Amino acid sequence: MSEQVYKDMIEVMNVRSMAMGGAFGGKDIPEYYRLVKVLFTPEEAEINNAMPAKTFSAVQLAEVMGRDAVELEKTLKQMADKGLCSTYLKGELRLFRAAPFVPGILEFVFMDGSTTERDKKLARLVLEFKQAWEAESPMVIPYPMQRVITVDESIESGHTIHTYDQVKTYIDANEDIAAASCYCRHAAMLRGEDTHGMPMQVCLSFGKTAQYMIESRAARKLTQDESYKLLEECRDAGLVHMTHNTTDNVGYLCNCDQWHCYAIKMILKQPKPSAVFNSGFEPKFDADRCTACETCLDRCPANALVMGDQDVPEVDLNLCFGCAVCATGCNDETITMVAKKEGYEPPPKDNNELMQKMFAAYSK
Repeated sequence: MSEQVYKDMIEVMNVRSMAMGGAFGGKDIPEYYRLVKVLFTPEEAEINNAMPAKTFSAVQLAEVMGRDAVELEKTLKQMADKGLCSTYLKGELRLFRAAPFVPGILEFVFMDGSTTERDKKLARLVLEFKQAWEAESPMVIPYPMQRVITVDESIESGHTIHTYDQVKTYIDANEDIAAASCYCRHAAMLRGEDTHGMPMQVCLSFGKTAQYMIESRAARKLTQDESYKLLEECRDAGLVHMTHNTTDNVGYLCNCDQWHCYAIKMILKQPKPSAVFNSGFEPKFDADRCTACETCLDRCPANALVMGDQDVPEVDLNLCFGCAVCATGCNDETITMVAKKEGYEPPPKDNNELMQKMFAAYSK
């Protein structure tokens, strides 16, 4: 029974990954079994496999599983506290939602910043699973699942800045804002890797996701002003603002580095990274101001800049994310961001439209 429930989970996580736009599903390989047996007890795996696609209550799931609702709710809450599903309160009713591996479980488990031996083991097992997955199924990204939000203070005057291009749109729209540990950097730290001094508790979430993070994943509740101060710290460090590639119902804002962010590393393996990860802006350089200090070259997370013959940086637009990390690090105010004239499609409105575009791109 215990072995079969993990085998059954393969198809469950594959379906969930497809429905939610996940990067990983289940796979019948040793690395998968080693990982899920540490993540889930057999009982938790059985419950995970029975979870519906939409938000549910313990009573609803208890009816499906033939279980006692009170005891099931306790177990579900324990699973949420481990990062195996999400939960929030709607009035007095506790609701739950299943999670894919990514984005989801393989991130949630590290976002509380804990450093137990189990955490260290999971950090190693997650990496081994991802590496084994990539060896068998190299990641192909036909359509952007995430997008970059450029730093709007760096945008050249006169350019239209859409609301979806502004971080303030999501901060000002939410009272519930949380900052959790960056799962990529924290997992790297657990494996003994160099985190390059990057700030750690900078993974922002909004609304119901923030409620879950605060209650279950040791996230820090932020005011809007505190959120802006945190983003200034991220910009100074040269982190990239990344979120879901929709304009509505954005639930998170990651602040990513070039060394550990899994999304950035996978995107840079694509034939044309900027086609699947972009802000819609590109850097413009003022030759009269540039002192050829090369700070922007060092900061660029995509390694898209080289120093040109005239001692002014040149950009490879096939690589450039349009993140403005170059511009925010330039003490000479040489760099401004300008809207791309071509090659950038505005984000889909919601997840349904995003999935339609994803499936259309896969079918080509």
